[in-house]
Amino acid sequence: MSVFSVIAAGLAAWVFGAIWYSVFAKPWVGASGVVTDANGKPANQKNPVPYIISVVSAIIVAGMMRHMFNLSGIDTLGKGLVSGLGIGAFLATPWIATCYAFAGRPTMLILIDSGYAIFGCSVIGVVLTLL
Repeated sequence: MSVFSVIAAGLAAWVFGAIWYSVFAKPWVGASGVVTDANGKPANQKNPVPYIISVVSAIIVAGMMRHMFNLSGIDTLGKGLVSGLGIGAFLATPWIATCYAFAGRPTMLILIDSGYAIFGCSVIGVVLTLL
């Protein structure tokens, strides 16, 4: 697993996130309460900052997962997939749920964002073990 695999895994998770949030765009906008324009699209949709933060964050997550995989001997597709699912479901999701619960955020937002964490980490796990 190299720096290239970390970048590729982070980018793959970011692309997956673009697809995920395209599929769940309408319920996510409703649950998140983001300000929208006249067409119902997020008002900050053309602001590059959230996109830059999200791709850098995905690469950071991939880097940490690579480190964890190396220490744990996770080196097959199956192990990468299961480990990614576990990291998303049992590390990321509880934090998301806790923060959103205290903030009084809707359950639908917890489910959509946690789903991305779970399956995005799975994508990272698969890519890291393939490259």
